[in-house]
Order: sequence, then C-alpha cells, then structure tokens
Amino acid sequence: MLLRLVSYFCRAALAAMLDPQWGVDIIIGGHSHTFLDQPAEVNNILIAQAGVGTDQIGRFDIVVDDDTNSITEWKWQLLPVDSNLAEPDPEIEKLIEIFKDEVDRKYNRLVGRLARKLIHPRREEETELGNLFADIFAQQDSLDVAFTASGAIRGTELGPLVTLSDLKKIYPYDDVFYKLKVTGAVLTKIFAYIMRLENRVPGESEYLQVNKGVKAVYRDAEEKLESLSIHGKPVQDDAQYTIAMDGYRYQNAFYRLGVTEEELTQLGNPKVITTSCQDVLEEYFGCHQNLNSQIEGRLVYK
Repeated sequence: MLLRLVSYFCRAALAAMLDPQWGVDIIIGGHSHTFLDQPAEVNNILIAQAGVGTDQIGRFDIVVDDDTNSITEWKWQLLPVDSNLAEPDPEIEKLIEIFKDEVDRKYNRLVGRLARKLIHPRREEETELGNLFADIFAQQDSLDVAFTASGAIRGTELGPLVTLSDLKKIYPYDDVFYKLKVTGAVLTKIFAYIMRLENRVPGESEYLQVNKGVKAVYRDAEEKLESLSIHGKPVQDDAQYTIAMDGYRYQNAFYRLGVTEEELTQLGNPKVITTSCQDVLEEYFGCHQNLNSQIEGRLVYK
C-alpha cells in the first residue's frame, strides 16, 4: 500500500490543485509503473494507471452526461494482453515477418562478452551493472565524477554474452552526455541532495550510480553528507572538479541534483562528450572483452 501511495502521490497532488471549473475528469498516469486495480479519486478526479510494459492494458468505460459534460458512470478494468483479449492478426504477422530477418541480423549480433552475469536488482542501490556503466562513461574524458541514472538501466541482469538487442534493452534511453567543471562546494551540494533518504524510495528513486574512485558517506539519521572523496582525497570546497551527466539531468538540475544551472555553469559552459550514450556503450563493449564489475561501497549510508 505504501508503494502505491508513493507512486501516484504526484498525480494525486496535481488533482487536488485543479480547479473543478477546468473540467478535468480523469488523469491517466505513466512512468512510475504503478498497477492500480481500481482508480483513486481525488477532488472528484479519477486517477488510473495500467502498470508497465505490454502485458496488460487499462480499459475505461465511461458514461457522460451531455447536459453537464460530466462522468456519471464508469468502470475500470486491468486486462491481460493475451489470446483471450484479441486473436493475433495474420496479416500483421505476415508484415512483421517481412522485417524479422533484417532486424534479427542487426540486433542479435554479439557486441561483447562479460566475465560473468552482472546484475542490477534494484534501482535504489549501488549495483554491479550501475558501476560498470558509470565506469565506462567516466572513461570518455578526463572526469572526476560520472553520474549515471540508475533508473535508466531497465533490466536486472546482463551477460555473460551481450548482443546489441541485450544492450538496447538494458539501456534503452539515448541522450547527449555533458562534461562540466564545478567547485567542490557545488559537488558536495549535489551529493548531499542525491543521497537523501527520500531519494531512495523503491520504484521512485532518482538514485545515481557513480564511477570508481568516488567515495561518499551519508548519515540518514542526521540527514547529512558526512564525507566525500575522490581517489582517496577529500573534496575541497574551493577546488575544481570535472563531472559529467546526461542531458536530462543537466536540463533538470534543480530537481534532479539540487543545484541551479547557474551553479553548474559558473566555471564555464558544458562540453558535449558524446551525442549518444548508447553509442558509447556499444563501442566500449566491442573493444573490451570479459568486462567485470563489483559492488565496492562507492555510496555508503549509515
């Protein structure tokens, strides 16, 4: 129940803020992957969501009063997508077959090999795959810290053999990757923000994986960053450090990192390291074999 409340909290807050005169009757949620057996109702607004993926579909049957332009009756169903819901269309299947060989040749080719299967069981903690991807991104330039969004890793395991399809599935989001120079004070502020307890809510986390050499310790009870070091040296407020992040986090720095764009760019404008994070991963996997990664305690919570 707690997870359900957390997952639609933002939509419920939005519904509570809306003026009834605006005529909003239904909010269909997405992104948080929440399964709602029945809609929530806030401020006379129905809030529904059909989970994640294509295994199910949400169906809303509503009756609208034309005179008042309002919903008088409704029925919500979460339906599994299988042969009982709809029979396969043979014409669509023929169309798919036309492209199947070409698609298989491209995406089933082997792009790399890991020393063993690496896992990413939860997005709210340091993981083997998270460390591997952060380390790969950190090697693209002279970087002290490479932030990698844990939620962008959309799978729980990878390897040991890795096809292009596997790589695209585990990291489906493509984005530009920015390099910036910041002061130690700004870097410390970022870590103090991203390591907060409320940023580790299961399913809703904005947890960030970081590269080898970074060590940060956070005390939950005191809501305080205890220490931050890079390659064994404490971060100094007046020193300068190079960091990198995807475009989404840079463009939403205030909400995702706890700093303003002005703070991020006070020492200079960002530099584009790559226009495609996916290309970086594919190229690295193709040039390096038997990759391995361990959980090292890069981000420590007490």
